[in-house]
Amino acid sequence: MRPAPPHIAYADGIIEILDQTRLPSEMVVVKLRSVQRVIDAIRGLKVRGAPAIGIVGAYGMCIAARAAGGVARNADDFFKVLDDAGRAIGAARPTAVNLTWAIEKMKRHGREVSATGQGVVQLVAALEEMARSIHADDAATCRAIGDAGASLLPTGAVVYTHCNTGTLATGGYGTALGVVRSAWNAGFLKHVFVGETRPMLQGARLTAWELVRDGIPFSLVTDSMAAALMRRGEISAVVVGADRIARNGDVANKIGTYGLALSASAHELPFYVAAPISSIDVGIASGSDIFIEERDGIEVLEFAGVRIAPAEARAANPAFDVTPAALISAIVTEMGVLRPPFEPAIIAASAGGSATSALT
Repeated sequence: MRPAPPHIAYADGIIEILDQTRLPSEMVVVKLRSVQRVIDAIRGLKVRGAPAIGIVGAYGMCIAARAAGGVARNADDFFKVLDDAGRAIGAARPTAVNLTWAIEKMKRHGREVSATGQGVVQLVAALEEMARSIHADDAATCRAIGDAGASLLPTGAVVYTHCNTGTLATGGYGTALGVVRSAWNAGFLKHVFVGETRPMLQGARLTAWELVRDGIPFSLVTDSMAAALMRRGEISAVVVGADRIARNGDVANKIGTYGLALSASAHELPFYVAAPISSIDVGIASGSDIFIEERDGIEVLEFAGVRIAPAEARAANPAFDVTPAALISAIVTEMGVLRPPFEPAIIAASAGGSATSALT
């Protein structure tokens, strides 16, 4: 099996990404040399997954900083370019909070460095160092999430997962798929059911591709099979990722997650969400405040570029749905496992602390 190239890399003002729209048939590396190319890659799902687009967004700010360094007459000019770039990149996928989190972290760091009197060259270098730190930290974070989540699963577990939450969607290793990997490595895991994930088939194209390469046993199923598998007693737990988590524990994730949570609840199965602290937005009280991205209906009306619906048909295509906190058994983070009631645990974890009996 041919080794996969790094799915995200950065050097000398150029971001290289493994184009996820070409997988699994081709491994194609795309080079992003401008802020607009970064935006197009994020919006076009060449890179996707909340942590991964946060990392690429951070590197995109480095590209903007290099461009600003060539035209700015003073610090105000420099940060205007950076702020404009941040707004544009952040608007590319507005539901995933990791993107805006990374952009704001880059902007804060830039202003802190600028306040010390550093010149543009040093400022750009400091921003690139920060972006690389965000990238490296996410990979380490995913390892911690995976190990914490694996501890929740019984020996011989059969896990159902949705969308793609692995290496491709993160800085490395994965969130929900990180739990799968850690459970497999620890000997807890027996099998994985992978939902194909309509309409873009991230499960069928990407999660299946990652599991094949890892040698982890799995079965690919249509999204509509999940409830029947649960009823037949074939699932031990559902593990999914998150694009944004509200302060009360409501979770926005890839469309179809809410239905899985309802089915898991009806069959008395644990429903776990695996996500980094950076996916938590304590500024949003509940899921009703989360903006849900509506994508072009052509993703539903066509398959692999071939029209599958009548020419007159129109499609609704929300990219995400919101799962109420009441349906979630636990939220697995790098800080530990958050349990209901979620709000005090989320507030404590976001502040870097712990909540007695809520965060373990």
